[in-house]
Amino acid sequence: VQLQASGGGLVLAGDSLRLSCTPSGRTFNRDSMGWFRQAPGTEREFVAAIDWSGLKTGYADSVKGRFTISRHNARNTVYLQMNSLTPEDTAVYYCAANLRASFSSTNFRQHSLYNYWGQGTQVTVSS
Repeated sequence: VQLQASGGGLVLAGDSLRLSCTPSGRTFNRDSMGWFRQAPGTEREFVAAIDWSGLKTGYADSVKGRFTISRHNARNTVYLQMNSLTPEDTAVYYCAANLRASFSSTNFRQHSLYNYWGQGTQVTVSS
């Protein structure tokens, strides 16, 4: 099973990017999924999560109102729309799948509770 994350790049502050995560090897249409990010020298941090139906979402305070997570189960793809990017958003972004706990604010923020991870896509925001 692999999670292919794409859509990263180098942008200017205030620009937008849309990341995509497409699994291969199995479908995750019944699984909660999330996005995390990690900047050099820092811990991996939670960004956003979505339950299997797409009706429930959760966000880190630092991205709330700027980022939107969504999913298209027929395409087996999860998206992260990132608007109003700032240099503080610079990081490698990872998608994660198969949250092995209930979809709650406590659980979906814990990277250790996801069974599958993508290879990451670099997002660099220049001022």
